[in-house]
Amino acid sequence: MLEAFEPAFMQRALLAGLLAVVATSVIGTWVVLRGLAFLGDALAHGVIPGIALAVLWGFSPIVGALLAAAVMAGMVTLVSADSTVREDTGIGLLFVGMLSLGIVIVSKARSFATEVTSLLFGDVLAVTRDDLVSQLVATIVVLVVSTVLYRPFLALTFNSQKAQSLGMRPGLAHLGMMVLLAISIVASFQTVGTLLVFGLLVGPPATASLVTTRIPVMMLVSTLFGAVAVVAGLTISFHYGTAGGATMAGLSVAQFFVVLAVVRLLRLVRPTSRQGELAAA
Repeated sequence: MLEAFEPAFMQRALLAGLLAVVATSVIGTWVVLRGLAFLGDALAHGVIPGIALAVLWGFSPIVGALLAAAVMAGMVTLVSADSTVREDTGIGLLFVGMLSLGIVIVSKARSFATEVTSLLFGDVLAVTRDDLVSQLVATIVVLVVSTVLYRPFLALTFNSQKAQSLGMRPGLAHLGMMVLLAISIVASFQTVGTLLVFGLLVGPPATASLVTTRIPVMMLVSTLFGAVAVVAGLTISFHYGTAGGATMAGLSVAQFFVVLAVVRLLRLVRPTSRQGELAAA
């Protein structure tokens, strides 16, 4: 395993993956607790047109992704405000529409196949020092803002009406959460791509929710699960030639089902053990 991380590009890939895990675990915990997985998935696809324009016109993909995320968030808010259309319907339409627009834009590039592959699935082995700096800044922003807005996020997650009565302005808290979600997605797309970032965003937090109910602990456990997926995914990718981003995202999802099976097995065994103790007494 140590051999896999001897090359400099693998070390950069490891750092990029770990930074992505920290950002996605913190905001992903709120996404899982609030049941916003579909919205998170749609937003991950919603940044594609902005990144595609950046690739085509030669400006920063991060700037393009942030602009597209802002447009996507605004459109979701607009659709949600219309009571005649279900929110999930609007999100689903925006999901497909933004993805299609992004692919249409990228199709104008000469290296269409290469650009689409990099855009959708990332290229963790091509991460540069500048990419790491950008990821570090984004991760720090997510951590700091999440700490500052912890109480509003907590109130919004479990009782939005109570949050309103306490003057915490749940609408602004929701907007802040969406901004942090967009930042974490933008910071991670270079590592695992826009399609696979959803795996890190939901996989580790969902797995952590199976073993703990305390939110700070859940974020920490999620980060640990994500780190294991990153290290194992890069090791498998190095030795067996699999796609790094897809392997990491796939393992983060596989962890959930393994832990779910173990938790359910323990629930079945514990009552039996308890009955045996009572009978012996």
